[in-house]
Amino acid sequence: MDTNFIVGQTAIITGVSKGLGRELAIQLLDLGATVIGWGRTQPDYQHPHFFFIHCQVQNPESVQQAWEKSQAISPNIHFLINNAGFGAFAPIEKITPVVWQEMFDVNVKGAFLCSQAVVPQMKVQQSGHILNISSIAGRVGMPQGEAYNASKFALRGFSESLFQELRKDRIKVSTIYPGSIATHFFDEIAGVDAHENMMDAATVARSIIQIMDTPPNYLVREIEMRPLISKPPK
Repeated sequence: MDTNFIVGQTAIITGVSKGLGRELAIQLLDLGATVIGWGRTQPDYQHPHFFFIHCQVQNPESVQQAWEKSQAISPNIHFLINNAGFGAFAPIEKITPVVWQEMFDVNVKGAFLCSQAVVPQMKVQQSGHILNISSIAGRVGMPQGEAYNASKFALRGFSESLFQELRKDRIKVSTIYPGSIATHFFDEIAGVDAHENMMDAATVARSIIQIMDTPPNYLVREIEMRPLISKPPK
């Protein structure tokens, strides 16, 4: 992989302790980037160029503190990957307002707050790349997914508006729509288990990094990734 636009750059990744966020961090570190991870849980890996900052992305004060600490590590932030996400699935009559609100707080408000924190510095730089990790659920509805679908469709609209607003400042905005990835996301979803026909997080991470490793005037605006065969093997 040509890493001319990765080496020596700094990326903030939310939800960095496991799953796709963990894979993105490890691969970017291997390619010569500095990674600042924002999350609730200390990751299980270390690297001289990895810095973990405890952050609740849905909390404005927590995000502001994480941003100030990040700037002390690296004044210029080249990438923000809004990866933190939360999903719960249930029949419409069983979705509680609390769970509905929690999904919007993490999946939408979190991306808004983190983007709002980094954009002023990216405008000063006249460069930067914000990547919002949505889901195929941001494009296609599913039974018992009303809350999750609604939050990911909202993230899609946020991303589109952000792209239109920031392109004049030479700031890229990309939205990623992965299908099912074999991660801990499915641990708390009743009746669905990760299986070998789901996508591998490392492979998805490589595809995202290819989108990041591009010249300043080249943008992959949206990309959808799916397993070719999505059902569990018999």
